Amino acid sequence: MKTDQVAQRFAQAQSSYEQHAIAQRRVAMQLFQYMQAHIPVNLQRILEIGCGSGLFTRQLMQHYSFDQLFLNDLYPEVKQHFEEDGRIYWGIGNIETLPLPQSLDLVVSCSALQWVQHLDALFGKIHQALNPSGWFCFASYAQDNLKEIKVLTGQGLEYRSLPQMVELLESCGYEVLIQEEQRLILEFEHPREVLKHIKATGVQATADGFRWSKSSLRLFYEQYQQFQLPDSQKYPLTYHPIYLIARKRS
Repeated sequence: MKTDQVAQRFAQAQSSYEQHAIAQRRVAMQLFQYMQAHIPVNLQRILEIGCGSGLFTRQLMQHYSFDQLFLNDLYPEVKQHFEEDGRIYWGIGNIETLPLPQSLDLVVSCSALQWVQHLDALFGKIHQALNPSGWFCFASYAQDNLKEIKVLTGQGLEYRSLPQMVELLESCGYEVLIQEEQRLILEFEHPREVLKHIKATGVQATADGFRWSKSSLRLFYEQYQQFQLPDSQKYPLTYHPIYLIARKRS
């Protein structure tokens, strides 16, 4: 999926994102807990990739002291979610092509790196921007993410597994201290609520040019019946977050 289309979908969903981002909020809390166990609270220069509406950023700013916080996202409208703060510096655009600030103590990202096309290049660029023994902490998503949608539509991102992500980090010069994964199952009353949730959070797993028609929607609702949970009679949507706490090998 093209970067400008990703930006457009998240921009369209920004007003509804916080209300519907149930899984993303849980992921942000879990990543923060892992960070608290390893990352010192006093830092100088931090970069967050894909800050969005600030779900994770607010926790970061509340619990860590820092001199400079560099915030990145694809579209400038995200700035409206943040109060004026002289410590915040913005880098709007595709993180794969933007120059990174240097001498960083910490690079973080929560629910964003799954959109990156060339992770190996980005991980190398981050490694170069980090101070010796600097930290790289992130939550992304693995192969079972939104699996119900992919089974029925054939559309979705190509996710790396947790072992693949660990291998990539190590090959780029990082020591991996924490590697964890989980399955978060959201339940909905009807398959149409699943699609509403996906639209409201901007995480559409459909490719360029994919459009729903009345007939394709009807078929989708019918086929989604196979996933109905026997106990609750509700319809699941699977999130498959992975968490990695890594450090630049000195």
